[in-house]
Amino acid sequence: MVTRQRHRNRPSRRGELLVAIMNNARDWGIVLDRLWYRIPVESAPKRWPPQWLAFYHTKGFGHLGYSIQYYGRVSDIRVVERRLLFPDEPLNPKSERLYYQVHLDGLEQLAEPIRSPRWRRIVFIPTTWRKFVQARQVNDLFDESPLEDALWGELKKLDLGAERQWELISSLGRHFLDFAIFCADGSVDVETDGDTWHALPERIPRDNQRDNAVQAEGWHVLRFNGQQIREGMADYCLPPIVKMVKNLGGPSDQGLVPPRLTTVPGGTARQPSLFEEGGDYDLD
Repeated sequence: MVTRQRHRNRPSRRGELLVAIMNNARDWGIVLDRLWYRIPVESAPKRWPPQWLAFYHTKGFGHLGYSIQYYGRVSDIRVVERRLLFPDEPLNPKSERLYYQVHLDGLEQLAEPIRSPRWRRIVFIPTTWRKFVQARQVNDLFDESPLEDALWGELKKLDLGAERQWELISSLGRHFLDFAIFCADGSVDVETDGDTWHALPERIPRDNQRDNAVQAEGWHVLRFNGQQIREGMADYCLPPIVKMVKNLGGPSDQGLVPPRLTTVPGGTARQPSLFEEGGDYDLD
C-alpha cells in the first residue's frame, strides 16, 4: 500500500521543521543516496507534517556525533509499508508496518553545527525555521512555550549548564523536565507552569504526584508560574535557582559530551570509531 501526501508551502508555523535522529549507517546512506527518511506512523510527532527535516547524529558518527549539521526541504511524504521500503528484506512480522517516507529536495549543510552539550536521548524535536537558523545548541531548538523560552534565555546567561526537555524515568513513567540542572551534589528540575493548564484544580494533585516521583529519583523541584516568569524573573525565579545550585555544590560536568578527538597511548589523536556504543533510538 502506498498513499501520497503532497508537500505544500505553508506560512511559518510551529513544527515546520523537524529534527529527527540519525543513529545508523544504513539510514544515513539512504538519505545521502536516495534523499528519503522513514518515520514509523505510530511514532510520528503530533506537529505534522514538517516542511523541513534536519538530522541529529548520535555519537557513533565521529565528527558528526552529538550535533545537527544537515537538513533538507521536504518535497513529498508517503505512507508506505515496510516491505515496499525494503523489498530485499525477508518477510517478517514487521513487513506490513506503516512508515512515513519523507522525501527531500536535497541536502544542505549548516555553516556551524548545532551541538548538544550533553549526551541525551533525542528522537524528534519539532521546531520553527527561525529557531533552527538561530540555534547554537540543541537546547535552543525546543519550542514548548513562551514561558520556557523566556526562562531559557536567562538561564543561558547564568551559564548553569541547564538542559531543556530532559527525559527522566520514574515510578510513574516517563517525564520530560522543562529544565534540568546537574550539580555536584544533586540535580535540579525547574518547571514552568502555564496560567491555565497547571492552575486547573484537577491538575494540582497530578503535579504533586509527579514532583514526588521525580524527587524520589534524587531531584530537587522548583516550580514557577506565568506571572513570576513574566513579571518577576529577577526577583522570584533566578535567585532560588542560583541558591539551590550553590547549595548543591555548583554546576557539574556530569554527562558532558567528550571532545571530538580522544588521545590514545602513544599520544596520537583519533576520532571515536563508528558506532562504538550503538544508537539511541530504533526506527525499526
